Amino acid sequence: MIYITGDKHADFSLIFEFCKNYKTTKDDIMIILGDSGINYYNNQYDYILKDKLKSVPLTFFIIHGNHEERTENIKSYKTKVFHKGIVYYEEEYPNLLFAKDSTIYEFNKKQVLVLGGAYSIDKDYRLLMGYNWYPSEQMSDDDKKKALEIIKSKKIDIILSHTCPYKYLPREVFLSNVNPNLVDYSMEYFLDQVEESNNYALWYCGHFHTEKVIDKIIFMYNDIKEF
Repeated sequence: MIYITGDKHADFSLIFEFCKNYKTTKDDIMIILGDSGINYYNNQYDYILKDKLKSVPLTFFIIHGNHEERTENIKSYKTKVFHKGIVYYEEEYPNLLFAKDSTIYEFNKKQVLVLGGAYSIDKDYRLLMGYNWYPSEQMSDDDKKKALEIIKSKKIDIILSHTCPYKYLPREVFLSNVNPNLVDYSMEYFLDQVEESNNYALWYCGHFHTEKVIDKIIFMYNDIKEF
């Protein structure tokens, strides 16, 4: 089976409970829609969580969020083909697979495009306090260009992203202490282009810590659904 859920921020307690209840195995896949918390520190502290997840009876397929380093920037990661697309992995943790942006994967005979990353609204605060922030949090211009070329030439059934197209921003959950005029929405505007250029069937995203469905967009957080 393939399952999907939203941001975890290093708290996998609901997934641990899910595995017990549904008796999952490593043949089952759990898609995480970004901000997993696995490469948050980018140092030895990350391996505390990785060691816990290593024995979980699931294979994790992880989209890039905005509060973690990109795996392509971490020397310990290698690449391989998984469901017809490139993923990043470490040999010691073979069930933790990280998706490559602007790549098509095949799940349940569906063509699935991954578009990870987003802007951190607390970027300035993180920099001021010396907390983790990564300049690679959003997709590169090259990856955006590649994605737009892909959707012109190939049929995409499902899109997986961390944030959502600008037109679907869930403003009802915006933090009152954040000025939206100071937020970089370039990723969301790009996803608008993607959304308008492709006749997709479903689009899953996380990032906003909310659960809702609007048109063909499914926002996920704690819920775990069959994919």
